[in-house]
Amino acid sequence: MSRINTNVSALIARHNLERSNNDLSTRLQRLSTGLKINRGADDPAGLIVSERLRNEIAGVTKSIDNVERASNVIATTEAALQEINNLLVDIKGLSIEAANTGAFSREEVEANQLQIDSAIESISRIANTTSFAGLKLLNGSLDYITENVTTSQMTDVRVYSANFGKNDSVPVNVEVLNSAQRGELIIDGDDGGVAAGALSAAVTFEVQGKNGVEVFTFASGTTLSAMSRAINAVTDSTGVSAALVNPADHTDGLRLTTTAFGSDEFVAVRKVEGGENFQTYDTAGAATARQSGDDVVALVNGNLAVGKGLNVSLRNPALNLEFTLSEGAAQTVGEQYEFDITGGGATYQLGPQVNTQQQAGFGIQSVAASQLGNSLVGFLSSVRSGGANALTKGGDAAKQAANVVNIVDTATNQISTLRGRLGAFERNTLQTTMRSSQIALENLTASESSIRDTDFAEETAMMTRAQILQQAGTSTLAMANNTASSVLSLLG
Repeated sequence: MSRINTNVSALIARHNLERSNNDLSTRLQRLSTGLKINRGADDPAGLIVSERLRNEIAGVTKSIDNVERASNVIATTEAALQEINNLLVDIKGLSIEAANTGAFSREEVEANQLQIDSAIESISRIANTTSFAGLKLLNGSLDYITENVTTSQMTDVRVYSANFGKNDSVPVNVEVLNSAQRGELIIDGDDGGVAAGALSAAVTFEVQGKNGVEVFTFASGTTLSAMSRAINAVTDSTGVSAALVNPADHTDGLRLTTTAFGSDEFVAVRKVEGGENFQTYDTAGAATARQSGDDVVALVNGNLAVGKGLNVSLRNPALNLEFTLSEGAAQTVGEQYEFDITGGGATYQLGPQVNTQQQAGFGIQSVAASQLGNSLVGFLSSVRSGGANALTKGGDAAKQAANVVNIVDTATNQISTLRGRLGAFERNTLQTTMRSSQIALENLTASESSIRDTDFAEETAMMTRAQILQQAGTSTLAMANNTASSVLSLLG
């Protein structure tokens, strides 16, 4: 080579040295940041995918935090409900104790009433003060709001969850398909008795209902009216009441009816001895010894709901509620009743996207004393001193105590049901969501890491290569620059 104006070898060496320097700079940057992709030019497609994955990871991470917080809220709520349940147990014990009038003085009953008053005040205080980070949990602020409920048609409406979607309200339409019925038997009123509507022979028979069994013995000539009074005296023990089929004509028979509606309710009569002409029939006149009631069957928003006596409940992803129909409404087939759910409820964000598919609604009703119980047995607030069901109201103390026990049992069932629903929500919704989200987070993080994170073993090897190439390139460039000086030997 005898030309010196253009040193091609030096140009080639410099170009390759520049590439080695850039490669070494890239390796050093990746090793120092721990990231394989630091700029879009490093891997454009990989950058797009990794940024999407990072976005999803952020959403899943926050959804896990939301689920954990929701679990903490439920734990706080359930702890308060447990204390309310303990107070209800105490109230029931005090009520049963007060029924023992043969051994308890009036002063002792009044002392029990004072303890009950204190327990009821504590229940309402717990309901009004239980909170989580300023969020009231049991005062009804997390309950769903209903409007246009006609109390003559339905009562005790409880909405546990409702999916509003993009709507401001959820209309609820109820149509009765099959009516609710009591169990009913007829004792023949004309068995050839010594007088109209009287027994012709002594008889012993057993009356059985949902609550228990009682045996009755009546002498020949006992009237149906007297039999009715004897059966009604123990209605609370059997769950069966008696009345003349036709009060104007005592020969029409005696009607035995369950005190409540539904297929769980029944009345059965078994003759033990005597009563040659003693016979029982159903309302259609067929001879039978047992009859059960019927549950109401209804459609709610076109979905077949579950009926139990007068109670109707629907559970599906869009709507979860229950209510009690009045006797008239539950026995009027084809009638439609409507009301609206206009808002409220607690909304829990469980997924990485804000939409109804990844949210869960839950209604937590007020558990104040005025809300525990129902319109049939009464409310817990009526058990306070001066209330309609107070132990010290006067009259039959045992009957008053029985009323209190019925109210407390209903309230206890409501608290237990709410705790069960909260537990089911936590176990079947929150915990499963937590586990699936954690697995998703692991997989998303692993995917994002494989795309974006530096492989140190690979990068250190590549850095060593780049360092060697840089040193070699520097030496080569020096040699290329010195090559041109060899032409001086031609000048002698």
